Amino acid sequence: MSISIGQGRRRFISWIFRSVAVAAVAPAAIVAQDANQKTAKKEKKIAAGEKEAKKLLLLMDKDQNGKVSKEEFMSFMEEEFERLDKDKNGELDVQELTQSRVRSSGAIHR
Repeated sequence: MSISIGQGRRRFISWIFRSVAVAAVAPAAIVAQDANQKTAKKEKKIAAGEKEAKKLLLLMDKDQNGKVSKEEFMSFMEEEFERLDKDKNGELDVQELTQSRVRSSGAIHR
């Protein structure tokens, strides 16, 4: 079986087009994979944030109605301020803010 110059040229041109198509699609696939990984990381962070928000809701929601009123929120913040204000001068300094952690459960964490 012999291949004419016309057939060989068509195969070569076809090979070039396939190569160009693969070269064009491969970076798009890599970008799509990277975007999927970034989306998964964002979703994981959101889920972690929602978990922490639920913990805070349980701490602040004194009447246990599933919502935090302004009164409940302000009461919680006042209690946290008092807990963080180690020298009881009515002000929080950098040291007091950096040496303490915000309460994330019924217990106080330091």
